[in-house]
Amino acid sequence: MAAKPRKKKLNNVSMSSSASTRFRYKKVSVFVSLVMIFGVVYLLGVSSSIWSGVAFVPKLYAIQVVNEFPHDPSAFTQSSVRRVALNTGKVEFLQEMDDSYFGEGLTLLEQSLFQVTWLTKTGFIYDRNDLSKIREFTHEMEDGWGLATNGKVLFSSDGTSALYQLDPQTLKVIGKQVVRYNGHEVHYLNELEFVNDEVWANVWQTDCIARISQRDGSVLGWILLPNLRKGLIEAGYHGIDVLNGIAWDTNDNRLFVTGKLWPKLYEIKLHPIKKHFDPGVIEQLCIPPIS
Repeated sequence: MAAKPRKKKLNNVSMSSSASTRFRYKKVSVFVSLVMIFGVVYLLGVSSSIWSGVAFVPKLYAIQVVNEFPHDPSAFTQSSVRRVALNTGKVEFLQEMDDSYFGEGLTLLEQSLFQVTWLTKTGFIYDRNDLSKIREFTHEMEDGWGLATNGKVLFSSDGTSALYQLDPQTLKVIGKQVVRYNGHEVHYLNELEFVNDEVWANVWQTDCIARISQRDGSVLGWILLPNLRKGLIEAGYHGIDVLNGIAWDTNDNRLFVTGKLWPKLYEIKLHPIKKHFDPGVIEQLCIPPIS
């Protein structure tokens, strides 16, 4: 009889030891889980900090000439609005401008061509078929340089670093971004074109085209075209003026460029540049100082 309490006591000790072990195991498991959770959170925080500190590097592109088409070298292209046969350069329709206006950016939206003029706040709307003038309008920008459209709004430039959005019905400014590259404002935004959800812009007095985010004005990439000018000069065309003119064929995904007093219109394709450029080189090539 005396052995039973002793046995019961041993059983109690055994049960208590097992429960204690399980409790300690749970504590260790919880502790390890908490350490792992805090470790993951810390690593995510470090990773986020690292990625937030990595600057976006705009892409650089060279060009390949696919086709060359005739372009009237005697036409300083702001003097008239023309419809020209691509392959021959023959003028099919022409709307002469009043001598008091210096025509600049031109873009097609639905059945109408919109145009702005240099050193004025006056613009014009033409019929796309016969180029007859429909009406004129007044805009709110400082000047009229470039025009493009995404089919909903008009994008416009005035020679500064500003990229405007205009309501095509009222021609009022409904949005504005400052175009920047690597902390620098990109001034002298000139001719514009809308290409694959980006606004592309000639930068006056350079052989560069900026690929611009329509959302925040940041430069997403640069297209470098110095070889076009170099080739024309080597061919004897010493009177050419600035690179200025971008056209995007949305039906066939074709890209065209030309310039003032250039004898040719070029169809081009882009190729990424793998070469590394030293800091400041792109700024020197593509961002002229403000005069």
